[in-house]
Amino acid sequence: MPEQQTVRLAAVGDTHIRKTSQGALKAVLAPVSDAADVLLLCGDLTDYGLPEEAQVLARELSAVDIPIVAVLGNHDYEAGQQAEVCRILADAGVKLLDGESVEIAGVGFAGAKGFAGGFGRGTLGAWGERAIKNFVQEALDETLKFESALARLRTPRRVALLHYAPVCATVQGEPAEIYPWLGTSRLEEPLNRYPVDVVFHGHAHYGSPEGRTQSGVLVFNVALPLLKSRYPERPPIKLYELAQAVQTQPDAALGRLPV
Repeated sequence: MPEQQTVRLAAVGDTHIRKTSQGALKAVLAPVSDAADVLLLCGDLTDYGLPEEAQVLARELSAVDIPIVAVLGNHDYEAGQQAEVCRILADAGVKLLDGESVEIAGVGFAGAKGFAGGFGRGTLGAWGERAIKNFVQEALDETLKFESALARLRTPRRVALLHYAPVCATVQGEPAEIYPWLGTSRLEEPLNRYPVDVVFHGHAHYGSPEGRTQSGVLVFNVALPLLKSRYPERPPIKLYELAQAVQTQPDAALGRLPV
């Protein structure tokens, strides 16, 4: 018969680690290993995308003794050394998702960076100059990567990671003029085709902490600056409990012969 088992998630994004950031994540990471089963990092892990910054982050993360799943953000691409950043973090035990999925503790995690482009009727279309078409194509490519990761999930419980926002609700609070640069509704479309239990993203430092997709899936903006400003009385990390049904076999467990 099924019984409930809870997998505890801790999520944060936009840590923006610099070469001089040694010890900067101490307050954030201190409760993580005891409070959660999996740590999720939602992009902009470094500030300029430098290998030296990734090395500082790797040392900070060495205090965490639970699995870590992450996606990159736009800042992690700034120096054009994202491959080396990924290598350093992978060597430190971080599972980086870029259109891939992974299963941990019976939960499936799918992730991609995502991209910009706007929301709803304001979504930028591929029309006009070649530069606009290239921009939109980047958004489509990231959306396809995200959809591919979601499609591979086979677990009863599923979690999605992004850096850019898939819904407008979690960017509200930012200047309206920059909404198109904070995410795109294109990232919501795969979530409607391949439902998940919860979505985490970052990027919108002054947005809103919570929203929902059109199908009602919870979306959390876990940008570190936002969590610090909204919840100054507690550690700036989002904790979320995901309950899942686990099949047990009481007859075998009790040493009884099946009837």
